[in-house]
Amino acid sequence: MNNQDKIMIEKETTDKIEIKSKNGLNEQELEVKMDNMSDLNKTTNGLGEKWPEPIIRVQSLAESNLATVPDRFIKPPSQRPNETITINNQPEAAAINIPVVDLRSILSGNQEETERISEACREFGFFQVINHGVRPELMAAAREAWRSFFHLPVEAKEAYSNSPSTYEGYGSRLGVEKGALLDWNDYYFLNFLPLALKDLNKWPSLPSNIREVVDEYGEELVKLGESLMRILSSNLGVNEEQLQEAFGGEDFSACMRVNYYPKCPRPELDLGLSPHSDPGGITILLPDDQVAGLQVHHGDTWITVNALPNAFVVNLGDQMQILSNSIYKSSEHRVIVNSQKERVSLAFFYNPKSDIPIQPLEQLISSTNPPLYPPMSYDQYRLFIRTHGPRGKSYVESHVSLVNG
Repeated sequence: MNNQDKIMIEKETTDKIEIKSKNGLNEQELEVKMDNMSDLNKTTNGLGEKWPEPIIRVQSLAESNLATVPDRFIKPPSQRPNETITINNQPEAAAINIPVVDLRSILSGNQEETERISEACREFGFFQVINHGVRPELMAAAREAWRSFFHLPVEAKEAYSNSPSTYEGYGSRLGVEKGALLDWNDYYFLNFLPLALKDLNKWPSLPSNIREVVDEYGEELVKLGESLMRILSSNLGVNEEQLQEAFGGEDFSACMRVNYYPKCPRPELDLGLSPHSDPGGITILLPDDQVAGLQVHHGDTWITVNALPNAFVVNLGDQMQILSNSIYKSSEHRVIVNSQKERVSLAFFYNPKSDIPIQPLEQLISSTNPPLYPPMSYDQYRLFIRTHGPRGKSYVESHVSLVNG
């Protein structure tokens, strides 16, 4: 039986499921193997070393000439993407965009640009940054190295399969709830900081330049994250090092998730990534330079981000909303998919030290402006999304009510 007839996605296994579909001409069988739930080992974070269900590689589904998507990927009607953007209840064909800030101008003292980034953090929680100091050649090299990785045979990628205990490696789902609806993406997750967690042996070895390129890319994005932290701290009216100190000073953490969104036969039924806010600090996204897909929820509107050439898309995570006592906001966002083109994006997360309590900065608290959030660690926020998958902003918002009774 050739590859047109059967796609095998293999791991150590005792069980298997079959997913059958029609391509209009013949029937194809995809065998997906799973580990027996009775062998599930629990780790200290409460997540298992093994996934509770079959791991379905979305890329393998996409390459099997499906006429539609399996039921596990079909979103309820209320969660499906719309083809138009609604502004003041009027459909608009022309896309509006998130704010664009010039980092070089901010660092040179341009007050107008400083106010623009401040407004973006308060109103959108998202902005694009240009003149950021990262070489365009390095950005392109990192993106293309990862695109090449995802184009490798599935057997080469399976050597780096991840587990829910750390998510580090090659994965295809977020959350461990059995029977949950799935998103149309595969990904690779790896750690940069702290150095104790940075293990190059867990990074892909192919293509041959990927480890060198990704390592340099990570170093440059750490520098960019540090610059953004100083600016955002000053814009809150506190010392420019205050946010960094709240993140743990030099003990902050950094990691990256590379997203691969294969072509989807029915993009109107599914999402590449369901609505969520990032649980961490700052996300610096290198979007696909050819295909749009990221959408930001603003008011009652989903805005499709039109990425500028050589720009990063920056969004604030829940920890920034907490530290600023909701002066800054973390925005819900999602990813739509495409029937004609694949997408690759690199999300770099600049986060607090995982186990320190995060709470509103003392300088922002007063009798008329009480704290809106109880102290909680970044680990606790991250564990929620790793357990339940993307759930909008439900977790961070639930903790406002805890404080306000």
